[in-house]
This record gives sequence, C-alpha cells and structure tokens, in this order.
Amino acid sequence: MNNTRKFTFFKYQGTGNDFILVDNRQNFFPRKDKKLIRSVCERKFGVGADGLILLENDTRFDFKMVYYNSDGNESTMCGNGGRCVVAFAKLLGIIGPETVFMAVDGKHKATIVDDVVTLQMIDVTNIRETGKYFYLNTGSPHHVQLVPDLDKLDVHKEGAKIRYGIYGEEGSNINFVTQNDSGLFDVRTYERGVEGETLSCGTGVTAVALAMHRSGKTKKEKVKIKTVGGNLEVSFLASNGNYTDVKLIGAAKMVFKGEMEW
Repeated sequence: MNNTRKFTFFKYQGTGNDFILVDNRQNFFPRKDKKLIRSVCERKFGVGADGLILLENDTRFDFKMVYYNSDGNESTMCGNGGRCVVAFAKLLGIIGPETVFMAVDGKHKATIVDDVVTLQMIDVTNIRETGKYFYLNTGSPHHVQLVPDLDKLDVHKEGAKIRYGIYGEEGSNINFVTQNDSGLFDVRTYERGVEGETLSCGTGVTAVALAMHRSGKTKKEKVKIKTVGGNLEVSFLASNGNYTDVKLIGAAKMVFKGEMEW
C-alpha cells in the first residue's frame, strides 16, 4: 500500500532570507515532525530554505503565522518571514493591501504595495548596553556589535563563539555592524536555529537600527540597512529610550511553487 502523501509549497525570499510557505488552514501538516521540516529545508536533498512557515486560521485575526527554523524547531518571531507570509496571504486572496495577523510574539499589522511589505514589529523598551555590544529583543533576541572589517569577518566562526559563549544553549542571534561612508549600516547576521550566516535577518536589522540610534550613530528615525541579500529600512518613534511604532520595510517575493512528498 502506498502511504506517500504530498503537499504544495511556495518558496519566498525577503532580501535573500528564504522560506518555504505552506497553506495549513486545513491543519494537514504534521507540525511536530521535526525530521520532515529539517528535510524540506535541507538545501541538497530538500527544497532548501532558512525556515518553514505555516499559514493557519486564527479566530481573531486574518491568519496566524507559525515559524520553524531550518533545524526543525518552532522559533521566535522572524521579521523577513513575517513580510513573506503577508505576501503569501495576499497571493492566496486572504487579505487586501492591509492585514492584522497573529505570530508567536503577538499581533502584527502590515501593509503591502506591489511586493513591498511594511511590517509593524513589537515595541522595544529595554536595550542593554555593555560598552562592547547591545542586547535587545525585537521579537527574537539579538546581540548587536560594531566591527571594523565586516567584509573580512568570519561570521560563522565569530557568531558561533558569541552565540554559545555568552548566551549558552538557548542562544541569541548575532549581528555584526559597520557604518559605511554614506552613513548607512552594513550588517551580517549569524542566526541561531540556522546555526550559520543568513543573507538577511529582519528582526536583526530591526535590532541594529534601534541599537545604532541608541548609540548615537544615527539620529534618524528611519534607518537604511544594507544586508548581504539587499536593502531594508526600519522606521520608529523614539522617546526617552523607548521605541514604538517600529516598522520593517522591504520587498518580499515568490520564487517558485512546487509539490513535495513525504
């Protein structure tokens, strides 16, 4: 007897941070099957992605986002993934140009115009500064550290050293930052759960923008960030060390649609 099952997936990317998206409103996907999620995200034998996102029904909002890292574990908020799932919901006809959806860190508002998604992130009221780095939570935990030679940095090696050395098994995402001659910020990120460098990290870019404002490196409330995978913007309102109305802005694009067996 053939027990093979199939599911349709969509591949999306936001500044090179790539995700497998599945319409799980019928609750068919085996959410606890870490092996399946790892295999789908595996780049040589699977579809290949930094993470997998399930779009599910929600009783109060337009939909719910459930995010898994490529290691198969359900994780904290993913900013680029959030932008991609908004574009996916628009493709499915669930939403129009505006939406409110639920994620692991609470509700998120978003708008989409063409392929540009503006995603409201959580407010940030606590930024820890040590003199060497900043630590804050933008939906996921982030370490932000200025470095002199970003292009030459071994992000995998140095990121892993900090991720485990300072933050232990639970870990943190590690962002390395350089301010370039035009005043913009170049960022490279080591992501926990992926356990390596990704081309972009939405919550990481958000953390960098807020940390650089806190440090005085910029006085602007709309900060342009350059990642390996492309450019993003973060806007916010700053008052007495608190950051509200935080928004992550950038393109989210479908790469392809496919079918996979398990």
